[in-house]
Amino acid sequence: MTLAGVKALTFDTGGTILDWHTGFRTAFEAAGARHGVDRDWGKLTNQLRRRSMAAMLNLGEQGPPAYNFDGAHRSALDALLSDEGLDVFDESDRHAIAWEAPHSFDCWPDFPKALPKLRNRFIVASFSLLSYRLIIDTAKHNGLSWDAVLSCEGMGVYKLLSRSYELAAVYLQLGPEQCCMVACHPYDLDAAKAVGFKTAHIRRPDEWGPGFGSSSDNGEERRYDIEVDDFPGLLRALRR
Repeated sequence: MTLAGVKALTFDTGGTILDWHTGFRTAFEAAGARHGVDRDWGKLTNQLRRRSMAAMLNLGEQGPPAYNFDGAHRSALDALLSDEGLDVFDESDRHAIAWEAPHSFDCWPDFPKALPKLRNRFIVASFSLLSYRLIIDTAKHNGLSWDAVLSCEGMGVYKLLSRSYELAAVYLQLGPEQCCMVACHPYDLDAAKAVGFKTAHIRRPDEWGPGFGSSSDNGEERRYDIEVDDFPGLLRALRR
């Protein structure tokens, strides 16, 4: 399906573009090895993700946010380590997991080559819950060139609030119908669709780690304007 009239692609960045599971798990493993501790680090990684996401989605609905995603990563990690009896992890371990790891997340390998081809036809913007600094650092780390960074940190309202999507379109000086949300998360696509965005679903079956399933595995049938398995598939779909 084509996206007639679309001028901008807005990308979910954590999950769709960045492999957060491998990055966090590797940092957990390194901290565990330093202290001679062995746990199911993949499971703990996913617990950290769930806790930090719970702190971010719809943030700003009740008033100005008091923290950004970096703060959520750190507070979620501190609580998780306390609950898991991992107080042996010291300040350097915690900083390495909650800040250094996410600021150096690797991209999924199918995205960097696709990005310049998409930029030839569309405005491409990171539209994310992630902090400005995290998006900037991971862009430098992976050699990405965004046309714009639309962090909810600067909006003061976070996805999935409809106002965040409306503001993204306003900042791009476009109507919502001229924007396409590109994401692997159905909840993000549904919220964007509700305010008039076009939608492109990129499946990420290993987002939560091999064998853990993806954010799309919820048993529901959903239809978006484009549904593909990877970014080469998105490029092919956009040429139809």
